[in-house]
Amino acid sequence: MSDGTQQVVVVTGASGGIGRAVARAYGQRGARVALLARGTKGLDGAATDVRQGGGEPLPIELDVSDSDKVIDAADRVENALGPIDVWVNAAFSAVFAPVTEIEPREFRRVTEVDYLGFVHGTLAALRHMRPRDRGAIVQVGSALAYRGVPLQAPYCASKHAIQGFHESLRCELLHERSGVSTTMVQLPAVNTPQFSWVLSRLPRHPQPLPPIYQPEVAARAVLHAGDHPKRREYWIGGSTVGTLLANALAPGLLDRYLARNGYSAQQSDQDDPALATNLWEPADGPDGRDYGAHGVFDRSSHRHSRQLWASHNHSALAAAGAAVTAVGLALLRRRR
Repeated sequence: MSDGTQQVVVVTGASGGIGRAVARAYGQRGARVALLARGTKGLDGAATDVRQGGGEPLPIELDVSDSDKVIDAADRVENALGPIDVWVNAAFSAVFAPVTEIEPREFRRVTEVDYLGFVHGTLAALRHMRPRDRGAIVQVGSALAYRGVPLQAPYCASKHAIQGFHESLRCELLHERSGVSTTMVQLPAVNTPQFSWVLSRLPRHPQPLPPIYQPEVAARAVLHAGDHPKRREYWIGGSTVGTLLANALAPGLLDRYLARNGYSAQQSDQDDPALATNLWEPADGPDGRDYGAHGVFDRSSHRHSRQLWASHNHSALAAAGAAVTAVGLALLRRRR
């Protein structure tokens, strides 16, 4: 922490969804939280959340696809709040449609936000962290960083790109023996407003692939990763673990399963009259509303994840497993 008592944290995409939940959680810690996002209503709401939690907010309106503005924002944070301890990249956008129904400029836009926005944030953070030889960068990822699904090609491609970028950077920091760490949190489906403001060409309302978790589950994972950034990545949710293992063992079968079930599983009959599009302009702009952290799938979303606890305590579980194995072997020898 920068002064022994308060963390200085930057959260991109802080106006809604996972970024909003992360900002709120850091505010409850009493941290100084810089909030980077486009939407004015969402930024105001996030600032209120942080302040009510006991933290100190610094809302900065910008588009993460503009690298110069992200660099300027990092300078402003350092001057106003102090040295940055943790930088969380969580901004996103998406298009729900088959590949052939997505325009090239839409692919480009999603890539600029979901991939290059993370690169811009990371470079801005490194510019300040490397000279001090300390700091943590958390990339908010997804099971889709390893496993593409139908109807979300731009988003999946961007998450795959972030995974490669993260691995390259981590190797370079290890080579330098740097005190700066980068880690990635691979999340399951999360109930965020994304599904109310994505550009969608689906016949029905888009929804995340079940099972769905509440954004507070993601926020707890991100905060843990920021506190323990030496670990290369975290897998959150049993569905994430199952998907990644299935993709490693039988990717062809998973292709066929998703081809058969992936279309219907990503659509619902949810009634959402506030359906908006934020690809080019923020849905929570001057004429919009504050969407908050939650989407419209509260009734079907999980508030807890047993696998999250396991992910945070994998060393203890491994030690316990080894101890049980050792005892079992000892008993077996005695019987023999």
